[in-house]
Amino acid sequence: MTGRQLIEMFDYCRQPFHLVGTEENGVIVGLSLEGRFFTILDGEVISRVNPEAFTRQSSMECYINPGGDGLWPAPEGSVFGYEYPTEAWRVPPGITGARYRVVSEGRNSAAVTAEIDLINSRGTGISAIFGRSLEIKREAGFLEARSLESIEYIGSRTLGMDTCMIGPWSLCQFDCRKGCEVIVPQSSKEDVWDLYAPSDDYRRFENGSWRIRTEGDSRFQVGISPRVEWIEYRDPSRGIAVRRTAGPIGEGFIHFDISDRPPGEEPGDMPVKYSVYNDGAGFMEIEAAGGTAREWRKNTSSRISVTTIFRRMKEAKPGEA
Repeated sequence: MTGRQLIEMFDYCRQPFHLVGTEENGVIVGLSLEGRFFTILDGEVISRVNPEAFTRQSSMECYINPGGDGLWPAPEGSVFGYEYPTEAWRVPPGITGARYRVVSEGRNSAAVTAEIDLINSRGTGISAIFGRSLEIKREAGFLEARSLESIEYIGSRTLGMDTCMIGPWSLCQFDCRKGCEVIVPQSSKEDVWDLYAPSDDYRRFENGSWRIRTEGDSRFQVGISPRVEWIEYRDPSRGIAVRRTAGPIGEGFIHFDISDRPPGEEPGDMPVKYSVYNDGAGFMEIEAAGGTAREWRKNTSSRISVTTIFRRMKEAKPGEA
């Protein structure tokens, strides 16, 4: 799909959007599609696009995943999760029904926000403002997108960690196929672990790095520790590589377990900075997670800066990673 074709689909379906950069090299923000970012490099849409999400509405029976790069609240599961207040998994209607608005803009930058109310598995209500600011730098065969993802608590009650855990979670999604993988560099065996289904058959550790096959043929998710500096997705058939680097979290915040676990369970002990999700329906995600506050007071904001570099891959030399 080209950038022009995606813009035409937004227009045809009467979906509001905002373009940062150009239709050749830029990012389209789907303002009513969860505020998701769709990245264009050299005229080609690199992000996954699900056309069904442009014309259908999600419900508790069926979630229509738009693709792109979205901002969700972490954790997904546990007693503090936001997908289980009705016991069965569902994406909160505050997320699927959010209408982001542009609060600032420039030729190569923009900021969007949405007011979103959430309920965790314990029934605690959290009123928040989700914010996404974006700045891009463009060169031939290269696009750098710097985003600041934030969740600001605007409730009147003070909440401790025994009541609320929440942090920004950026989910960057791609169609995948045979040969696709994620590189986790300069890591140890303890830096990558399963968040639910075993993935031993899909990952290997060699020369101080993890290589995780993400071919869209099996469902699994791995957590990656805060010790890891960056992760990179590679799709040799399209000749693209996407590297994500998450910045430090603020003082008073901690990384935590974001995993999809049953709503009656406490969070695990393994803090997550990055995660990799492989879906059996032919797509995958490289994800970056921020921290939760030890105490949430009105206007407390958890933020994480994420730099995502989209580039054309050079032909690898023999033996080169």
